[in-house]
Amino acid sequence: MKQRKVPLRKCVACQEMMPKKELIRIVKTPEDEVLIDLTGKKSGRGAYLCGKVSCFKLAQKNKSLDRALKHHVKPEIYEQLAEDFISVEDEFLSVKESSNDE
Repeated sequence: MKQRKVPLRKCVACQEMMPKKELIRIVKTPEDEVLIDLTGKKSGRGAYLCGKVSCFKLAQKNKSLDRALKHHVKPEIYEQLAEDFISVEDEFLSVKESSNDE
């Protein structure tokens, strides 16, 4: 059976290339909302972060999310994303482990 090609994406903070399923997508929707997209299917401009809180903090410090999304991300949105990121991290890691088992 032919191997499927695994799409790679780059973490905007640490610049490391990883399989798309191992990264968390941050999306700027057409309504100018910035939020976490675990499904990877919401419409809008996306940026990828690896599942580490350190990478999220680095992206906030360097404003790499702003550049990747081509939109100014307000401090309130970073705070909301930080809360969401921490709550989503466990869920993301469990999904990642289950996909590795297959």
